[in-house]
Amino acid sequence: MNGYMGKLLVVDLTSGEIEDEPLNEGYARRFIGGSGLACRYIYEMVEADTDPLGPENQLLFMAGPLTGTRAPSCGRYVVCARSPLTGLWGEANSGGFFGPEMRFAGYDGLVIKGRSPEPVYLHIEDGRAELRSASHLWGKSTYETQALIREELGDEEVRVACIGPAGENLVRFASVMNDHGCAAGRTGMGAVMGSKRLKAVALRGHQRVPLDDEERFKALASEALDAIREDITTDILRETGTAGSLGLYMALGNSPIRYFTQGSFPEGENLGGSVMAETILTGNYACYGCPIGCGRRVEIKEGKYRLPETKGPEYETVCSLGTLLLMDDLPAVAYLGYLCDLYGMDTISTGSTIAFAHYLFERGIIGPEETDGLELRWGDPDTVAKLIEMIAHRQGFGDVLAEGSRLVGRRFKAEELAVQVKGLEVAMHDPRAMSAMALVYATSPIGGSHNQSDMYLVDLGKAIEELDILSTDRFEIKGKAPIVARHQDWRSFCNTLILCYFASPPVQTILGLLSSATGWEMGPKDVLTIGERIWNLKRMLNIRLGLKREDDRLPKLLLTPLEEGGTESHVPDLEAMLREYYQARGWDPETGEPTQEKLRELGLRWAAGGE
Repeated sequence: MNGYMGKLLVVDLTSGEIEDEPLNEGYARRFIGGSGLACRYIYEMVEADTDPLGPENQLLFMAGPLTGTRAPSCGRYVVCARSPLTGLWGEANSGGFFGPEMRFAGYDGLVIKGRSPEPVYLHIEDGRAELRSASHLWGKSTYETQALIREELGDEEVRVACIGPAGENLVRFASVMNDHGCAAGRTGMGAVMGSKRLKAVALRGHQRVPLDDEERFKALASEALDAIREDITTDILRETGTAGSLGLYMALGNSPIRYFTQGSFPEGENLGGSVMAETILTGNYACYGCPIGCGRRVEIKEGKYRLPETKGPEYETVCSLGTLLLMDDLPAVAYLGYLCDLYGMDTISTGSTIAFAHYLFERGIIGPEETDGLELRWGDPDTVAKLIEMIAHRQGFGDVLAEGSRLVGRRFKAEELAVQVKGLEVAMHDPRAMSAMALVYATSPIGGSHNQSDMYLVDLGKAIEELDILSTDRFEIKGKAPIVARHQDWRSFCNTLILCYFASPPVQTILGLLSSATGWEMGPKDVLTIGERIWNLKRMLNIRLGLKREDDRLPKLLLTPLEEGGTESHVPDLEAMLREYYQARGWDPETGEPTQEKLRELGLRWAAGGE
């Protein structure tokens, strides 16, 4: 199989058995790689009664056919399982160098079953795999764990994906961390890893990805590289990182403030990428094969939030741990982001859940008797730092917050106030500022994520004309749904390769890279069909796991107009958009389920019990 290493590593942690399994070529042809291919495998592995934190829940690490090749910005990997935070399809992806190294070690993916009786880590080198004791690593931070494993194996080039104390303590939004501060953050995959007592996966390899047409691939990779370098977005991201967009997004009302209840916060611009570049930035870093280098390196040399040179906060972090909590102190926010990475927690869910607690405290729904005596006041980084530590170790009130916003709201009879969709805390792009994001969040297979479709960029001018994905007015409702559906299909396809969203080479160049790697020729229509097939399969899996039509919704606070700021009091008419969306998707408008005709069209009748 050109473009693939041709096998998965299957590890049964209960028995300790490890074996290679040939990659299913039929699956690969129809679902390509990444989260699409992972979902096809997991569809056969989970049922409605599968406990997300039980040994029967299987955890998959998966790469794509362009991972580890010369294709630029394709160095990511995904971690997938049933989510302990949402109970539905769980998916998180991360950059760095771990994904390519998995391929160099000889595998397209890893399937982790069962539960180890004691903490272990998985070591893989050039097709040879073993389980090693991790008892001495249990309780260590993600940074310590990576360093200690490299020291133990005597190789500084070993790539490690691991969990911290949050994953060990089954925090429902624990992340999987790799390459210092890269995070597979969303949906609690770190908790699944912790439930299996798998502390880490360490990889080393020297194999090459086989390509169908190496010369053509090389030429197209150079073409893609030139296109990315010439994109003005590349320069902006390299200079100011993702947080460089904060000023614009705040002006548009896109950046949430004071737990989604305030329209403006001028002081928040102190957290932006330009300020970071002028104060605490020491340099940038790039993932494998990426010319952009959007990652930030920062150092805080003095003050109470001193930090050695480490990963700096990205846009989602400066909002979730900054503007969402009415904080404008950049060193403090960088420190809070560092704590989340140290303990292994998703910064979006962490910051949003803590902000929710502040909101409940302000409204008198909870008080010091519930918070272990802590006074939750907006703009207080020291209390937030304390809460992060308490969550990671499930201590006191932190044990409550470790369950995530939906269950916190349910506990205090205020679930309707929790800003979450399907159990996942909403990302830092307000749908009142960008109506397309209302549909993106409501219909996302993993809940309130922007990583299933970054439509906010399309409506800011980043159209993809080859696929008829066009920009419209950011407040527009009518006619938006078909565009959103096509964009979701496109991003589903990107998530199979796996192509970073920040890279935008021409669609035909991307297709050429895939065909010269695999030998499979396809056009733009084929790409959207593959993406649509994956989107519908995830929908069918979620229906099996309990998803209902009424779960396609937005929380109360996101449907409440803000009288000030860039949203201009706009609230998206979600029901009108959903009706149009179900029609565009070929889904039953009453149940929200794909029709038999749609499943037949996509070759998915088997997912509904058909042949």
